[in-house]
Amino acid sequence: MTPVQKLAGLVALTLGLMAGAAGLAWQVQDWRMGKALAEQAGLHKDDLAAISNAAEAQARAEQDKRLALEQKLASQDQQHTKELSDAQRNQARLRDQLATADVRLSVLLAEDPAGCCNVPAASGTAGVVHAARRAQLDPAHAQRIIAITDDGDNAVIALRACQAYVRAVAP
Repeated sequence: MTPVQKLAGLVALTLGLMAGAAGLAWQVQDWRMGKALAEQAGLHKDDLAAISNAAEAQARAEQDKRLALEQKLASQDQQHTKELSDAQRNQARLRDQLATADVRLSVLLAEDPAGCCNVPAASGTAGVVHAARRAQLDPAHAQRIIAITDDGDNAVIALRACQAYVRAVAP
């Protein structure tokens, strides 16, 4: 072999070794990066699992709160429905008693203004009202008065139901 051929072989061998070393360096770098990426993917997977667990717990808590609110509203609705039916039953009984003349409505008559004050000196045990003069109402007028009070009772019960709903729903 001629010295030029030896030199060319040596240069080729050196270039081959350098190329091999560079390839090996790339391979080692690829292994390192692969390992780092795998660790980062594992951490990312753990983070995603923690986030999904937290979101699931929050959704479950919100669902439980909603269910508790629905149950509370249902019980309040039952209570107000019972109050309304009791009031309607009492009003119907009073209307029936008025119709059969078991009960009569009466009003206090105004006293003569010249008589000043008509309060007795000693209170009696007969009643709380001091005026002795009363007038009986016609049953038809009494029925209209009972209807008006019935509407008022229904309105008060409905208002209480609305207020209870707003208190339950409002934060």
